[in-house]
Amino acid sequence: MDILKERIMQDGKCYPGGILKVDSFINHQMDPNLMMDCAKEFVRLFSDLHFNKIVTIEASGIAPAILVGYILQLPVVFIKKKQPKTMDNMLSTVVHSFTKDRDYTVCISNSFLTEDDHVIFIDDFLANGNAANGVIELCALAGAKIEAMGFIIEKAFQHGGDFLRSKGIKYEALATVESLDNCQILLK
Repeated sequence: MDILKERIMQDGKCYPGGILKVDSFINHQMDPNLMMDCAKEFVRLFSDLHFNKIVTIEASGIAPAILVGYILQLPVVFIKKKQPKTMDNMLSTVVHSFTKDRDYTVCISNSFLTEDDHVIFIDDFLANGNAANGVIELCALAGAKIEAMGFIIEKAFQHGGDFLRSKGIKYEALATVESLDNCQILLK
């Protein structure tokens, strides 16, 4: 997606430690036109798959996931980083956040993720694959099948893609960052 790559190069900021900040257009302030373009591309990339639900994780994956769900007229469910007092029959696992460097016990109601579900997972970043692994674990607990995963940006140097390939999970990234060495953004 050339428009996404252009925005990353124009507005993305690099910080030491492999951090790419895209909060001016993806995960804090959002460009709704860019988000819709990303959603349309995910729909195109996954058009040959059969799935009945879109899954994401709080919070930055919600916008693109909702738009994919809107286009396809499918339900979207997001995995929560904090258990609500009203949630019964939940499935949970622990996910480590690379950006925030902390662990979260994430949860989803087993009413919204079941053995009847064939899901696509949508998120903003694929880095080390921690969120993706949490989704894999929750889907296994529910008996749901992951058909594919879609990420707006993959940081290839952090090996989350290697992890997903080792698990046999199909995934697509709309832009791939090869390196952030010396705080220079190098895209594939």
